[in-house]
Amino acid sequence: MAVRAADFRPHPLLRNRHLQSILASSGVRRLLRRPAAVAAIPGAVEQILDCGGGVRLQGYYNAQQARAASRGLVVLLHGWEGSTDSSYVVATGLRLLREGFDIFRLNFRDHGDTHHLNPGLFHSCLIDEAVGAVRAVAGHYPQQPLAVVGFSLGGNFALRIALRAPAAGIALAYVLAVCPVIDPQAGLFGLETGPRLYERYFMHKWRESLRRKQAAFPDTALFGEGELRCGLRDLTRLLVLRHTPFASLEDYLAGYSVAGPTLAGLALPATILTAADDPVIPIADFYGLVLPPHAELDIARYGGHCAFIGDFSLRSWTEDYIAERLDRHLGPARAG
Repeated sequence: MAVRAADFRPHPLLRNRHLQSILASSGVRRLLRRPAAVAAIPGAVEQILDCGGGVRLQGYYNAQQARAASRGLVVLLHGWEGSTDSSYVVATGLRLLREGFDIFRLNFRDHGDTHHLNPGLFHSCLIDEAVGAVRAVAGHYPQQPLAVVGFSLGGNFALRIALRAPAAGIALAYVLAVCPVIDPQAGLFGLETGPRLYERYFMHKWRESLRRKQAAFPDTALFGEGELRCGLRDLTRLLVLRHTPFASLEDYLAGYSVAGPTLAGLALPATILTAADDPVIPIADFYGLVLPPHAELDIARYGGHCAFIGDFSLRSWTEDYIAERLDRHLGPARAG
């Protein structure tokens, strides 16, 4: 029987959307979940991918050891200012390895310890290099079927990769996005108008990332310390006007939107999982989506942003959900 978003029923004391979202990224969760929530997955093979146009991205491959033959390869995409070592990526990867799937955890540009790999700054419209990375992964590890699973901004990238996969020659079988960014304008406004802790959290990580980038390329002027003290909207506008080809913040935000009918052209099975109480991505964005029949939108009542923590073990229910959907769409283990 298929797992549905409606099946997620967290403990009554864990239903608050802010508590869910905070616990999802907290050190408390990693501490309580040891050794399951380790900082790295044993046996990972580092790959520096040629993504086209001189761009290099880093990722880590693990082959499953649970079955005689792999059930397929799953590319995992983290969220903004996350990395291949984010707890939700590691926990999901470990679960999929136990289920018999090979995994590839990809770092976006300037995420993890990759600031030195490319001179240009990361921004959310760098979809061509993300497509190039998945194409390179498929070439390195040509086992089939191939799926992409992304979280938050990584979910937005996953959906855009799926849209471009046929034209890019990528034999992608399935895509799953957890709490993806739909309308970036609404998401930016939501961070600004919501509880200050969310904007503070992301801005602290982004500023530190920009400082690391400056240290990696000391001869390139990126942002002054005074500019780094700007708020989210103003610093994003500076990024857009100084380091992207877009003429305005609004054009940039529209550049990675998947709102409205954008996803109607999806040519492969897709699942979008989100929570009605997500404090970061407005639920109204999802109700406006136009999806093809082979794409499902699954909305839970509770779950916060990429959390879905059911009990005091702080384990995320998304691990069960993702494993079930991959089992359904990629099929059982093949003969060895």
